[in-house]
Amino acid sequence: MNLSQSVTPAWAMNTARLIPTVFVVDDDVSVRESLEMMVRMAGWRPETFASAHEFLSRPRGSGPSCLVCDVTLPGLNGLDLQQLVADRHEMPIIFISGYGDVPMTVRAMKAGAIEFLMKPFSDELLLSAIRQAIERSNTALRQAAKVRLLQDRYAWLTPREREVLAQVVAGQMNKQIAGDLGISEITVKAHRGKMMAKMKADSLADLVRIAAALRIAPIAYL
Repeated sequence: MNLSQSVTPAWAMNTARLIPTVFVVDDDVSVRESLEMMVRMAGWRPETFASAHEFLSRPRGSGPSCLVCDVTLPGLNGLDLQQLVADRHEMPIIFISGYGDVPMTVRAMKAGAIEFLMKPFSDELLLSAIRQAIERSNTALRQAAKVRLLQDRYAWLTPREREVLAQVVAGQMNKQIAGDLGISEITVKAHRGKMMAKMKADSLADLVRIAAALRIAPIAYL
């Protein structure tokens, strides 16, 4: 089983076909209007906001997106906004600024920004950064969909099957698992077979990759 292909549901594949949304946060109305036109002409869907607070009042989206954000904003600045949306891995950030400096740029990039562009910048430079951001957004959405599907499968496991899974990915043999759990080797084999079927894992290597994706820590018994 190829984990990267087999665990992707059809609805998740459809997210890549959604028109990406480019959020623009800038307090300069002329910049917002210019970027809105540019984004629309490039085939994406623009949404513009005059402040970070205005952007944060919008419900979180589910499709591919990126954020083009000015650093110097009234009230809440762009770097502070970046911290508040740090969990939105599906929404990479591109910073634009007319007053940036090295420490500001370093802070933004260390926090995961795709690019930090100084005004004035060429249209193509920004469009290139947006393309890269949307590509990264699609990748993050696909990965999140795979993990959600694996979590759904894991939820169907019995407590004993979960114990067996953790022991198997720890490298334990059936005989060792039986001794650790106080059950027969035949029972271990039965639990292991059902667990592998529910998780749709064709091999131990598949199961190890699945456990890693779910961040399941191997259980070690003394």
